[in-house]
Amino acid sequence: MTRIERLLSTARPWLADGGLETSLIYHDGLDLPSFAAFVLYGSDGGRAALRRYFERYIDVAQAHGTGFVLDTATWRAGTRWGRALGYDEAAIRSINAEAIQFAEELRRQHETEATPIVINGIVGPSGDGYVVGAELPAAEAEALHRAQVGALAEAGADLITATTMNHAGEAIGIVRAAKAAGVPVAVSFTVETDGCLPSGQSLAEAIGDTMDATDGAPVYFMVNCAHPSHFADVLRGDWVRHVSGVRANASRMSHAELDAATELDAGDPEEFGQLSAAFRHVLPNLRLLGGCCGSDHRHIGCTARHIGASAHVAA
Repeated sequence: MTRIERLLSTARPWLADGGLETSLIYHDGLDLPSFAAFVLYGSDGGRAALRRYFERYIDVAQAHGTGFVLDTATWRAGTRWGRALGYDEAAIRSINAEAIQFAEELRRQHETEATPIVINGIVGPSGDGYVVGAELPAAEAEALHRAQVGALAEAGADLITATTMNHAGEAIGIVRAAKAAGVPVAVSFTVETDGCLPSGQSLAEAIGDTMDATDGAPVYFMVNCAHPSHFADVLRGDWVRHVSGVRANASRMSHAELDAATELDAGDPEEFGQLSAAFRHVLPNLRLLGGCCGSDHRHIGCTARHIGASAHVAA
């Protein structure tokens, strides 16, 4: 059984990391231009910071006997953001390949039979993850993301995830690019405090449109970048069988409030863990739990503990 098959067939959710960029900026004091963590691959100190960051979460997964989905720090390493930061397409391809190599090194050092590790190539939006600018048509999005998706696939990513997608068109384009590259792909949608995408589309509609336009290609969907209380009530209906992952924000603040904030709001890690674990009761195919903005290894540790407690009660 491959690692992806193990992830998809698990009876107990695997873990992922938390808010990479917010942790590195606010906790580690690092300067990430335009929230671009991929720049850290370019120095020994930056790679050491990434290693410390991910090892905290791998330790949590090992302590609780769960699998771990190891993301690449490539959320901003796409063609449009790369160009804005001074990187041409060749450099972007090289950075994404290096990100996979870095993740493979971590996996060789830390993977065990009890804690298998999936390497997840992260593809972020061409614009802001919170705010919709011009909605990309699927064909334009596919062309725009082809270089990054291809580089991640060629380097050996187990999975590609289109994350913090704020409208369906861009998600569809990335899925098509991943299909063409022959790599499994997942989609994670950003939602607002009302549980809808920033585009105004409902989560159910966005998932349905993406499935219809790609012949059901995504292996699963996720919800990200909102507090669990913002979207728990919309997870109703047959469509939720497609939602296999949740990566919530630590804060209850809206995206507009978070954008205006000058300090990190880490919320309540204990409450975060309780609410995240509770998604097991409404998502029949839940496979992955992690965090997004403001969350860190404390939040994921609490989540893991509550997953274990609920599994014990069920048994």
